[in-house]
Amino acid sequence: MVFKNFKAAPLSSGFMFTAIVGFFITIYFWNLVGETFGFVFILFCIILFIASVISMTYAAPEDILAMEDRRKR
Repeated sequence: MVFKNFKAAPLSSGFMFTAIVGFFITIYFWNLVGETFGFVFILFCIILFIASVISMTYAAPEDILAMEDRRKR
C-alpha cells in the first residue's frame, strides 16, 4: 500500500485561517486580479485548506504538542 508509512505534518491553526481568509479575499477581488489568477489563487487556497484538514485528522497529537512547546520558548 502506498500510504502505509504516511505521516501527516502538524500544521498550526493559522495555516487554516490563512487558507480561509485567502479564499474570501480572492473571491472579493476576483474582477481585479482576472479570471486566470483568481482561479489559481482559489485553487491554491483550497489545497491549503485540504492540507490543514488532513493535518487535523491524521497528525499525531504528540507532534502537535511538541510544536506548540517549541513555539513558547
